Amino acid sequence: MTSFPVTLYSADLVLPITAPPILDGAIAVRGERILHVGERAWVEASLEERGLPVNHVRWPGVLMPGLVNAHTHLQYTGMAEVASRTYNGFEDWVTGFNPVYQRGHDWAAAAADGARQMIVAGVTAAADIVTDPEAATALHDAGLAGIAYWEVIDWSNEDWREHGRAEVEAALDSMPDRPGSGLSPHAPYSLEIVPLLEIPDIVRERGRRIHIHLGESGIEREFEAAHLGPWQSQGLGSLRELRQAGFGTSATDYVDHLGVLGPDCHVAHGVYMSERDRAILRARGTTVALCPRSNEIIGLDAPPVAAYLREGSPIAIGTDSLSSSPSLDPMGEIAALMRIARGQGYSKDDLAERLLTAATLGGAHAMGIDEGPRRTGYLAVGAMADLAFFDTPVTSIEATIVTLAESGDGRAAATVTAGRVRHTTERFRTETGLSAPTPHGVAR
Repeated sequence: MTSFPVTLYSADLVLPITAPPILDGAIAVRGERILHVGERAWVEASLEERGLPVNHVRWPGVLMPGLVNAHTHLQYTGMAEVASRTYNGFEDWVTGFNPVYQRGHDWAAAAADGARQMIVAGVTAAADIVTDPEAATALHDAGLAGIAYWEVIDWSNEDWREHGRAEVEAALDSMPDRPGSGLSPHAPYSLEIVPLLEIPDIVRERGRRIHIHLGESGIEREFEAAHLGPWQSQGLGSLRELRQAGFGTSATDYVDHLGVLGPDCHVAHGVYMSERDRAILRARGTTVALCPRSNEIIGLDAPPVAAYLREGSPIAIGTDSLSSSPSLDPMGEIAALMRIARGQGYSKDDLAERLLTAATLGGAHAMGIDEGPRRTGYLAVGAMADLAFFDTPVTSIEATIVTLAESGDGRAAATVTAGRVRHTTERFRTETGLSAPTPHGVAR
């Protein structure tokens, strides 16, 4: 480790996320990891006392942890035509999605392009749902942290017992070891009850993770019905049968009783969630990844972000795919959530800071990568040097954080993953003197 040179990255404002914001702050990076974090003068003095030679990179803007995209489908990056119009709900969107998907695509190239677009946006980790095996290595190949989740969809109880479980286990075991892997049971309505019961066991016996779409379709919400009591002993085979039998149980309560939720699971969307549903997620330690721009294009309601914030629910931020979103930049989602939360009556001064936390530490926590030897999502000694620089003018701390949250979309100036400079804008290079990154991701 001592053989690695030290780079001192300083900025007018540093946002560590797990510590107070620092005006004229700095972090020292050696190899893949962060060596120091603090006020620039203190970090410089500490390095000098230790006799460490330093390369200083000074940026007149904001430095923060790399963004974490907690829900995306990188392989659909080439399907942006689907998102060129708005829809009247999830079922309507599917009718636009399926014909484009069925044409056939170079899924590996599309996923690689999506990973590149994320890096340009300041993303250093992602939860990527993989439907076709050609796209399975996109995060690994791009040097991004996070988890690739193999999607499990459209299995009946009978087919699952006959050959589905074996196929899914084989697919999971073939996923790359790094950055991480898991299973994504698509949704409560697209799988019957046996696969939903067994997928958590398959994942947990291997120490992997779960990620499920939940609360994305109106069929999932709780409603008044003839039967509101226990349904578990009724011999029902699916959520559809539950509805046909007259039970108004929410999909959140349904998957909770099947053992899907937990601290090793995070859900995407969380739009159609009652107060009781949100309480279930909190009780299980399950994070919800909010994707408001995708919801808007699909024609869904806005997520209850103000309620999530007031109730203290763990939240993260995802972009979904380019088949339902205008970009893979989580800062665009933050701006949308700022507007939605204010429109829902959230008026506390901490809104911008909490959403920036959701887009970094919140996403890392959702995937369990905020702990362990390769921890990320925040700036602290020993954490991975996953960094994002933003071209945002710095005034006061509070005003700058709000400006970044409201207008950070498309303003990432540089991205560093595991200590490697991966992307720089021309302005960043002019201000700092760094050269453009090489194809292997290290500035010359």
